[in-house]
Amino acid sequence: MLKRYFAALLAIAILTVPYGLSVQAAAYSPTFHFGFKKSKNGQLPSIDEEGFKSVIEKHGSIFLGNTRSKTLYLTFDNGYENGLTSNILDTLKSKKVPAIFFVTGHYIDTQPDLLKRMIAEGHLIGNHSWSHPDMTTISDAKLTEELEKVKTAVSAVTGQKQMRYLRPPRGIFNERSLALSHKLGYTNVFWSIAYKDWDVNQQRGGQYAYDNVVRQLHPGAVLLLHSISKDNAAALGRIIDEAHRQGYEFASLDHLMAPPQLPIAPAPAK
Repeated sequence: MLKRYFAALLAIAILTVPYGLSVQAAAYSPTFHFGFKKSKNGQLPSIDEEGFKSVIEKHGSIFLGNTRSKTLYLTFDNGYENGLTSNILDTLKSKKVPAIFFVTGHYIDTQPDLLKRMIAEGHLIGNHSWSHPDMTTISDAKLTEELEKVKTAVSAVTGQKQMRYLRPPRGIFNERSLALSHKLGYTNVFWSIAYKDWDVNQQRGGQYAYDNVVRQLHPGAVLLLHSISKDNAAALGRIIDEAHRQGYEFASLDHLMAPPQLPIAPAPAK
């Protein structure tokens, strides 16, 4: 009876494992949805109680920058265009603030001119996968294909040769997806400031966006904003101004991930 019971469990497991994955990989790679304890009054946010901190750290992923510095890292998710990215780019240009835009295949196919403008104005383009799948449910080969298609297509449109940063669709990940994407040369970028801004049918005005972002400001913050949000587009300039007023500066993820520079030793006296 016991043998039949375990045999039945194994059969169910085999049937429910995503195509291309082993039973072992599925069994030992639990799925996580990124979440965090939000910052209040400038205190640092936390993922200590979320159950995945060690997995993120193990595979070089980030959700915070240097918390000893009042530096902010501005990131946008661009799954599709809602007519607002040009305004966002105008604001970033006028405020001299760098950002990274995580794009999907749909965005690449439909908005080549905006991609070219992002690069021309000094921003980075990151990988948000080609078709926005749950990357924990697809095979290693399919995950690799999803990322490579974005990298290749962005390079063809803009000339950007490197693509070092990945934002997992919907913030869903497991150890396998982090390990494989890191092996492919990506740093998975999560976030430490966010609010519900992605629902275009529940926009509440620029003041709502401003209040939600500003109340979460903290050193080393990685801000996640969705470019389809009218609230974000309306509030972005004020958010940047208030951050500057509080002594924050904005920097590129390349600045965050650059290896530390060793001091140059003085030349020996002759």
